[in-house]
Amino acid sequence: MSIDIHGVLAPGFEPVRAVFEENFAARGELGAAFALIRQGEVLCNLHAGWADRARTRPWTDETLVPVFSSGKAVTALVMAWLVDQGRLDYDAPVSALWPEFAAHGKGEVTLAQALSHQAGVPGPVNGIDPADWFDRDRMEAYFAAMAPMWAPGDGSGYHPLSFGVLADAIARRADVEHRSVGAILRELIAGPRGIDCHIGLPEDQHHRAAEHILPPRAPDLGTITPETRAAFLNPGASPGRKGAAAWRSAELPAANAHATALALARLMAPFACEGRLDGEAFLGAATLAAAMKPRTAGPDRVLPFDLSFAAGVMINRRLGVFGPEPRAVGHYGFGGSCVFADPVRGVSGAYVMNRQMDVLVGDARAQALIDAAYGCLGR
Repeated sequence: MSIDIHGVLAPGFEPVRAVFEENFAARGELGAAFALIRQGEVLCNLHAGWADRARTRPWTDETLVPVFSSGKAVTALVMAWLVDQGRLDYDAPVSALWPEFAAHGKGEVTLAQALSHQAGVPGPVNGIDPADWFDRDRMEAYFAAMAPMWAPGDGSGYHPLSFGVLADAIARRADVEHRSVGAILRELIAGPRGIDCHIGLPEDQHHRAAEHILPPRAPDLGTITPETRAAFLNPGASPGRKGAAAWRSAELPAANAHATALALARLMAPFACEGRLDGEAFLGAATLAAAMKPRTAGPDRVLPFDLSFAAGVMINRRLGVFGPEPRAVGHYGFGGSCVFADPVRGVSGAYVMNRQMDVLVGDARAQALIDAAYGCLGR
């Protein structure tokens, strides 16, 4: 079955197009896009397929995709911008801005630790309804009051949704106008540059969003620990009961960014290009080094992987899921989406799709595209 592929492809990157087509022919793709940028030059910006299950809406270059946890990398960029503006310090305690967070021994948790999944609050242990996630104040109060599930700073335990609650609470207290992560992205970073990425999708843009198709089975979470249950399995562990429209409109900085692949590749560029965004200075060298500095490494307490985190992004290290460069950073999202940045080659990219698979990290479709891209780059 042939598929019509649209978009931009630089000479020499024909193998990427071939793999993109193979994803539809052999890997069950429904609709998808892939973008790759090197030092400001768009090398690939491909899209194809359908934006809905019924195959009535062709995927276009304006199709927005919910990318779930891949949006954590965007939140990390917003937090880095606040650091660069002098509003935040990675090594300062969260409680300096948010005193309530000091409860139960969390007073020394730093911003960097909160963003690298070391705060000890991976999810609710009790008393939360799925609809409560739409109440920002309630969720902030819950995690501020929660006792940590391990000694903060003693390794990572992935915070699938609470990561965003913490980041947003800190951002609003740091910003001079008390803007949220989504508002800072919209008003100061993505919006002025025409970058099509949203945390909190305006209702008049919902028609552009792809319909995601759930994976055939739940992903393998490995040994189920109390931390895993809090993060993924306890009642109220994830948002619900409000409907798709409310979910798209909500600001959940850990989980519901909507974007095009090109927008995500552009937003990852500062991590690849010495702090430059669209070729212009965006993050200073000291901020960038602090943002990408390894903060923790080793077996994660929630996910069944050996992981290394910087301040909001995963470090490739030995995983190899963001290409061959160990210093590359990025993030995967539920179902297979992926963003990455390689500071050695000055390359950033993103893969987005609407048919989700049951793989937490290293989706075969994304991996094939990244491997092909590096083959064209000369690895």
